[in-house]
Amino acid sequence: MFFYSSKVHRSKVNSMADSSEGEEEGKLTGGSQQLLVDDDLCEMAKKAAWSVSSCKAGNGITSLRDDNLDTYWQSDGAQPHLVNIQFQKKVKLQLVVLYVDFKLDESYTPSKISIRAGDGFHNLKEIKSVELVKPTGWVYISLSGNDPRETFVNTFMLQVTILSNHLNGRDTHIRQIKVYGPRPNPIPLQPFQFTSTEFITYSIVR
Repeated sequence: MFFYSSKVHRSKVNSMADSSEGEEEGKLTGGSQQLLVDDDLCEMAKKAAWSVSSCKAGNGITSLRDDNLDTYWQSDGAQPHLVNIQFQKKVKLQLVVLYVDFKLDESYTPSKISIRAGDGFHNLKEIKSVELVKPTGWVYISLSGNDPRETFVNTFMLQVTILSNHLNGRDTHIRQIKVYGPRPNPIPLQPFQFTSTEFITYSIVR
């Protein structure tokens, strides 16, 4: 197994894009050429340790996190192919975004992906399953549940599982993976100020 502890990466994103150009239940087609995510979400990779089930020399896990769409992680073994994302404490996760390119990678492009969550390898459960149809670009996979109140998953670990590839390919290419969770409430930068004349009279200015 191959490991990677991530450093801080900032996504240059402004607003949320649709999951894909066309979407049916459990099926994603197309892909977005720009990475667009809501301002109230933040990238969680800096808090995680990443590992993969296998990789080809020169195409390791760091290629998933280098913000370079010209590089890619390539698996080197039997399916399924796994990307493991582990946190030291429970975190709230809402969105997984992959960059895949069928035009360049053809049979290496994932076609069926399962997202699993749990406390660790011993109790991972599938929370989302999607089928990709010749995707080229950023593909958005929401982790929200069927209940409108379930807007995120609270977990120690997330696993991206590639179950199959296009054209019956064996190994897989993924060019980037981003994981987002709700942004914590910002701490007010301005000091509290009284509005009542009486309070202002007796307040202390420091």
